[in-house]
Amino acid sequence: MSRKDYFDDPAAPSAMRIVPAVTAFVQDNRGFLLLERRSDNGRWGMPGGAQEIGENISQTVVREVMEETGITVEVTGMVGIFTDPGHIIEFSDGEVRQEFSLCFRARPAAGEISVSSESFEVRWIDPVELDSLDMSPTTRRRIAEGLKDLPHPVIS
Repeated sequence: MSRKDYFDDPAAPSAMRIVPAVTAFVQDNRGFLLLERRSDNGRWGMPGGAQEIGENISQTVVREVMEETGITVEVTGMVGIFTDPGHIIEFSDGEVRQEFSLCFRARPAAGEISVSSESFEVRWIDPVELDSLDMSPTTRRRIAEGLKDLPHPVIS
């Protein structure tokens, strides 16, 4: 399924729903970030996705990272809650959502990088490379907040 993201765009369709979703800010011991080039929009982002019935939110983080990257993670904290009503996501099946992303901090515990149907490429990225990658403004914001390593989560 493909998607189109709108950012403060008056031409964006109206959101139909808000769905709890996670992103994972995963850093290795070098400070490199686990990122994927997503198959739904071709842009770089953190692994993540929607919570499923029967799992708690930490389980969602672990499942999504494993499914999309091959890496098993341990959730260690929270970067923030991001709910920008100006970020509208339109999916190819006709669903339109307003952003609602819980961004968790995690560390790699096991596994080897592998791509999935949800990713074209998965890599550990040195933060100095971030400016050269095509990613959405909301992803850039979450990464910037994660790199600050604040003692409390951002709520926006």
